[in-house]
Amino acid sequence: MEKVIAGIQQIGIGNPDVHEATEWYRRYFGMDIKVFEDSATADLMLPYTGGKPHDRTAILTMSMRGGGGFEIWQYTSRTPVAAEFELQLGDLGINCAKIKSIDVEQTYQEFNAAGLKVLTSLRKNPAGDLNFFVEDLNGNIFNVVKGLDWFKTKERRSTGGVSGAIIGSSDIDKARTLYSDVLGYDEVVYDEEGIFEDFDGLPSGQTKCRRVLLRHSATRTGGFSKLFGPTEIELVQSLDGRRKPRKIFEDRYWGDLGFIHLCFDVQGMDALKRECVAKGFPFTVDSAESFDMGEAAGRFTYIEDPDGTLIEFVETHKVPIMKKFGWFVDMTKRDPKKNLPNWMISALSFSRMKG
Repeated sequence: MEKVIAGIQQIGIGNPDVHEATEWYRRYFGMDIKVFEDSATADLMLPYTGGKPHDRTAILTMSMRGGGGFEIWQYTSRTPVAAEFELQLGDLGINCAKIKSIDVEQTYQEFNAAGLKVLTSLRKNPAGDLNFFVEDLNGNIFNVVKGLDWFKTKERRSTGGVSGAIIGSSDIDKARTLYSDVLGYDEVVYDEEGIFEDFDGLPSGQTKCRRVLLRHSATRTGGFSKLFGPTEIELVQSLDGRRKPRKIFEDRYWGDLGFIHLCFDVQGMDALKRECVAKGFPFTVDSAESFDMGEAAGRFTYIEDPDGTLIEFVETHKVPIMKKFGWFVDMTKRDPKKNLPNWMISALSFSRMKG
């Protein structure tokens, strides 16, 4: 089977209180579809957890507007650790999650009215699109951007799910071997150097950097590709000679506080593995067989980008559509390139959290 990337499935977010964070994201971002909640021991991530398994609780939430989800994550066998330094724009790892808005100006007004910590003014990026940055309850930064596509347009919140990420890089051209060649982000929307006014308000946002916005020219295919929609990766490289970018998860574990990984929904994992090895990005973790996440199952793997940022791949085998009726979809029996019917994906709304 050939490689099929359906889109960004979710971004992992390490939190001190998984249920408090889930409620905050539901209330303010509209991430109110609970796909699963699972408490278990993370015993396959030993390269990133100090060589020891640790207990955790994970909740996957999504928005019916579309976009990727949030895998909201909390250690339960240890206290999750924050970085010992203030993270700066261009530090190595996931700097910000991008979430899409049906009306960026409206979202800006809503977030300010709600008293959220909005970090920047409403300004245009180098492509001429309005965007702004906001912090969540634990200091994680989200970039609110114009949505390129929608699964449903009539929802309670103006925001949808994950539409990409801003990732710090020490060498953008080297990083594109992964992001453009393997992950398909081959379209350069802009590639500019300078000091950017839409970054004003971010830590080190008024220092010189190179930023490259990448999108995929090919339309994604696969079961949930219509729900995930088109996405983008923005690579940022600090050009401030006064400081050396630091690894965001330096001396910490995967699952500690912050953005822990960016996850892609894929089929054809073996073909993807061969391609990653050929490009110099071997799997560092591989569940090999189907891994049970309580209400979902699949095979998951991890690679590192050139700076150690963790990219997860999930080959979904079983996914809950209507949990209360015991209805699950077996993805292994479907054409990997074929979209699930809209009515079937819409049934996820039966898992909407109340509030």
